[in-house]
Amino acid sequence: MNSNYEHILEPFTFKSGVELKNRVMLAPMTNYASDDETGEVTEEELAYYSKRTGGVGAIITACAYVTRDGKGFKGEIGSHQDNLVPSLQKLANTIQHRGTKAILQIFHGGRMCPPELLEDRTPISASAVAPEREGSVTPREMTEEDIERVIEGFKESAKRALEAGFDGVEIHGANTYLLQQFFSPHSNRRQDKWGGDVYNRMNFIKEVIKEVKSVVENRPFVIGYRFSPEEIENPGITMEDTFKLIDFLKEQNLDYLHISVQDFWGGSIRDKEDKASRVLLAKERIGDKVPLIGVGSLHTPADVAKALEEVPLVALGRELIMEPQWIQKVEKGEEQDIRKTLSKNSQKELVIPDDLWNAIMNTPGWFPVEE
Repeated sequence: MNSNYEHILEPFTFKSGVELKNRVMLAPMTNYASDDETGEVTEEELAYYSKRTGGVGAIITACAYVTRDGKGFKGEIGSHQDNLVPSLQKLANTIQHRGTKAILQIFHGGRMCPPELLEDRTPISASAVAPEREGSVTPREMTEEDIERVIEGFKESAKRALEAGFDGVEIHGANTYLLQQFFSPHSNRRQDKWGGDVYNRMNFIKEVIKEVKSVVENRPFVIGYRFSPEEIENPGITMEDTFKLIDFLKEQNLDYLHISVQDFWGGSIRDKEDKASRVLLAKERIGDKVPLIGVGSLHTPADVAKALEEVPLVALGRELIMEPQWIQKVEKGEEQDIRKTLSKNSQKELVIPDDLWNAIMNTPGWFPVEE
């Protein structure tokens, strides 16, 4: 093994007591492979995760919807009913069977839910404001009852994850979904306790975290929170807003924070002149209060080693789809053999679900595909 990469393979222990065997995690990525009617995981999905376990320290799953009206994707994992615990148990066991820790990402899509996936065809959100994207629909503003029901959904999903044997949950507060919608001045125009100034716009997040934490008791179980540092819309989330959110999050006794950006070293999406890395700005604000997972266009072991000089953990997405043996090849000193492109005939070998494969092939520029 290259001595420059030893730090990648060092173990890491969260404050809750859960230990990872190394510093690399599989980033949460939708794979469109769960049963679309029930939300149960399928054999195709289990095979996909099984192919990628054993190397990385942890796998953060594709997002799981916490209430029926929170489903954001076709073929999304369901965690919204007690009868899904056996399904979640299969998923946890599959991920864990070679020493990788299993973290369930729990989620509500809010106004980003496609109407055709919802029973009443109407997405819900903090306010009745449509996303600024073609074909979007105006959501229904959530009532107090809706808000309490969804908060309870996050709590119950965390409880099901615990019962199913997961090592933790990640609360998905990023990528324009419901928790971010409550924090954003674009999607939250409320004037009650759930909206208004930046602190009131955090109240939904605060309640979700409080309720999720309430189910854990005193046992090793990770609770993490994912956030996006900025929004491109005006009004929208600014880095100053996010600093205020970080100031709250870092005092919540969470196991980690997980930033969501396209490029670890990339600057602002709001101001192209501002080149300062959003990851490094977040890390500076957090200090040593809580570990930050870095992410974004980290392709090679050298990229990961450089990032780990700044943050304690990194998450890889596309890299582990293209190369399930990424960690094992680093361990063996075979990093030159890490696959960096996708061959059009490699789906079966790499155990990539059909709908995810089709999405990759039909989205130019997402993955480096060999012609």
